[in-house]
Amino acid sequence: MALHDHTYAVIMAGGVGSRFWPMSRSGSPKQFLDILDRGRTLIQMTADRLEPMLPYDRMYVVTNVRYKEEVMAQLPDLPEDQILCEPFMRNTAPCLAYAHHRIAKKDPEATIIVASADHLIEDEEGFRDVLGVAVRQASETSQLLTLGITPTRPDTGYGYIQYEDLPGSFDERLQQVKTFTEKPNKELAEQFISSGDFCWNSGIFIWSLSTIQDRFADQLPDLHALFLERASDLGTDKEAEAVLSIFGAAENISIDYGIMEGAPNVGVVLGDFGWSDLGTWGSLYEKLDKDADGNALSGVNFMGDGSTGLMVAAEGGKLVVAKGLRDFIVVDTPDALLLCPRSEEQWVKQLVSQLKTDHGEPLV
Repeated sequence: MALHDHTYAVIMAGGVGSRFWPMSRSGSPKQFLDILDRGRTLIQMTADRLEPMLPYDRMYVVTNVRYKEEVMAQLPDLPEDQILCEPFMRNTAPCLAYAHHRIAKKDPEATIIVASADHLIEDEEGFRDVLGVAVRQASETSQLLTLGITPTRPDTGYGYIQYEDLPGSFDERLQQVKTFTEKPNKELAEQFISSGDFCWNSGIFIWSLSTIQDRFADQLPDLHALFLERASDLGTDKEAEAVLSIFGAAENISIDYGIMEGAPNVGVVLGDFGWSDLGTWGSLYEKLDKDADGNALSGVNFMGDGSTGLMVAAEGGKLVVAKGLRDFIVVDTPDALLLCPRSEEQWVKQLVSQLKTDHGEPLV
């Protein structure tokens, strides 16, 4: 299914994936790794699933300046001037404001799909079908859209959306957003699931350029003004200097908090297409095939005498042997070995913060 000629995609690829330490590092984060052991990295898989709907000349990647060469190597069909380089990490609102202003210079009538470079989507045809509904709605109305995922468990690591009927919609999957809730506790997540009118927030957004620019002007006026002041420099040889100045002054704020949660007209398109944000080793465990003992393996030659429920990852097919180990994350790299109970996977992010404090950049 191709989309109309004014449809563009923005792939956000600037994160460091700290919860996938020690394999994901600041020098080579998870979006550039083949952690699913499928012969394609996560950013390549993201572009692969969008490419049947729109060509590479309508895709943009926003990433940290240090990853530009990696993006070029992994996505050789992407025009170099559509790799937008952030000088500092300032969260997703400045990242997307940058992309919007660049696209505005090319096509003021654009409809924009925002995708993260590190998500997994198993049913790509189903995803493209739902995405087509969202693109049509965004291009014909002033709604901001997000894709909502049918929840399968009371997961506390996801954001939730409460929705209600959208009268007169052309597709029953189109709903109106009532509330956003970020990462509830387990009791609240269980209430959400049982109520039947909540979905997971995928973090995949669709909107028209004119609508999202209006929202930035109204809800994040200081950030919007920073880009407007230097808009004439974007797409020129002055862009790098302009972006350095903008990001140096920009607030660190997410698009969810800065725009979506306070916007007056937000819709959600419900879908069930095998989505995961692959935020942790545990989420990867859920998505990988398991051996007869429930062990999920990535890039590893594994022998597990009496070992069950393990998430085991290594590089280059390294032999890993475990006896009697249960429900652990085991990740081996040339300079680090992680052993952590799967039930305590959120500790990995805390560990990375401590390593950065104690040992500095080389280990993280």
